[in-house]
Amino acid sequence: MLCAYYTGESSVEVKTEADSNDITEHPHDDRARLYLCTVCDKRFKGKDGLMHHKLSKHNGENSYSCTVCKKRCPTQQSLRQHMNVHSSKYKCTECGKCFSCNKDLARHRRSHSGEKPFECSVCSKRFTEVGSLVVHSRIHSGEKPYKCQVCDKAYSQSGNLNTHMRVHTGDKPYKCSLCNKSFSDSSSLQRHKRQVHSNRRPYHCLYCGKTFERNSHLKCHVYIHTGAKLYSCRHCSERFAALDQLKTHLLKSHNEGT
Repeated sequence: MLCAYYTGESSVEVKTEADSNDITEHPHDDRARLYLCTVCDKRFKGKDGLMHHKLSKHNGENSYSCTVCKKRCPTQQSLRQHMNVHSSKYKCTECGKCFSCNKDLARHRRSHSGEKPFECSVCSKRFTEVGSLVVHSRIHSGEKPYKCQVCDKAYSQSGNLNTHMRVHTGDKPYKCSLCNKSFSDSSSLQRHKRQVHSNRRPYHCLYCGKTFERNSHLKCHVYIHTGAKLYSCRHCSERFAALDQLKTHLLKSHNEGT
C-alpha cells in the first residue's frame, strides 16, 4: 500500500491495492473516518454517504431525468443539485464553467490558481485533487484494475475504460448544441466549443492580466515576466523571452526579414 498526504491540517491515506469488495471502510483512530468506494475511488466522511453513493451510482435506478440535457439522476435531490449546472449558480468567474455544487467549483478553481495541496509520498509530485493523486499512485504500484473485456487493454482509472469502450461501440454521446457534431468524451466537446464556437479567452496572466485562448499560449507569455529566455539568436549570443522580441532583434541587428 502507498500512502499520500494532504499538505494541509490533516493527512489522507490513499489506498492503492484492489479489494475483493466494492466498498472498503478506512477508519482512523484519531481523525475523521474516511470511506473509500473501490469502484470509482471516491471518498466519504461517513458510511451513510458512501452507501448512498454506491446505491445511486453503481446499483441504483436513475429515474429522474434533466429536461435540459437529459442527464438521469437517482433521486430528486440529486436532480435539483444537477440543475445548478444549468442555472449557473456555481459558475467559475475565470472560464465560465458551471458546477452542481460549491465543493466542485472550489476544486475546479485550483486549476486556475495553481494550488496543488495533495502530495505523493513516493516522488513528491503534487496534485490539485485527491482523485488525481490516487490515480497517480498506481504508477508506483503498477496497478491497472480496469480491464477491457473486448481487447484486454487495462487502465488505472475507471473513467478511462468507459471512454475507451466507445472505440468498440462507436458511441458519441456528447453532442454540440451549435453544430450537432458529436464526440466520444466531454473534454473533446468542450475543446471543440472553445476552438470553433467561442471567442472567450479563459486563460489569464497573473502578472499583467493579459488573456489567452489556450493555456499553452499563456505559458509562453509568462516567460516574459519570469525572465526565462527560451529564444536564442542564430547569429549571435542574444537570447529573448518572447518570439516577437527575437524577430525584432533579427530585423534590427541582422537585417533578417527585410
